[in-house]
Amino acid sequence: MDWSYIWYKVYIPYVENPLLGYSLFFLLFISGVFWYYLYLVRTGRLKSIYIRKIPALNSIEEAVGRSTEMGKPILYVPGIQDIDNIQTLASLSILSYVAQKCAEYETDFIMPVSRSVVMTVAQEVVKESYLRAGRSDLYRSDMVFYLTDDQFGYAAGVDGIISREKPGAIFLIGAFYAESLILAETGFSAGAIQIAGTAMITQLPFFIAACDYVLIGEELFAASAYLSKDILDKITLRTQDVSKALVMASIALGSIVNTTYLVYPNIANIPLLDIVYKIFRGMLVK
Repeated sequence: MDWSYIWYKVYIPYVENPLLGYSLFFLLFISGVFWYYLYLVRTGRLKSIYIRKIPALNSIEEAVGRSTEMGKPILYVPGIQDIDNIQTLASLSILSYVAQKCAEYETDFIMPVSRSVVMTVAQEVVKESYLRAGRSDLYRSDMVFYLTDDQFGYAAGVDGIISREKPGAIFLIGAFYAESLILAETGFSAGAIQIAGTAMITQLPFFIAACDYVLIGEELFAASAYLSKDILDKITLRTQDVSKALVMASIALGSIVNTTYLVYPNIANIPLLDIVYKIFRGMLVK
């Protein structure tokens, strides 16, 4: 085996595209931060990680309790995208917590879905949640059922369920499009407490206007770690925060260095500053 040839094949992409070096650096940095926090947890030096309060997630138990007191069911809508959508996966992680609370409070649970694969996965998630709560006797496979893949046909079907069942709490969490306001307005007219969450920025204004609590953007993806009691889940959030801080600091420093170099081009004569400029000049979009 010719190691020089292998080294050439590994090294040449970074010569042709210097930006790959930054990607490699950030990848190694993120991995290092994660393993560092994992080491602290394993050795018992890190017992807890602070996560700021997210009102929408704190209100889940309140919403389920309110429905229980009123004798009304819980309606959970996981969006209209398939299982390969990251927002759908994030919604299913929240579904586990909501279903467990419904099992503990013995509250009826209704979940219509618009994708067959999501239905299958959601049924397993709900079943496991009821088992974890020790109330497997309350679980029924028809709690999670399929309506249709059609966008507005699904919205009409969910609106019909809301009108007939009058749920006490409605969860609209996942990827939504034009049907978001239709669902939220119908839930509002039914008098339900509504908790929504999506990363679709075009639909957030409608949820904010019509729902009681809203998970905005990355709060949706942080929900599983926020609701989990396992600190190993929470260190992923800490790793992301540290990585974002590095990226923002790098962008700010790169902007300062590039701007200074353009205003005062003579600093290229100073070896150290010239090296710094060459490092950061690739961080700005040309």
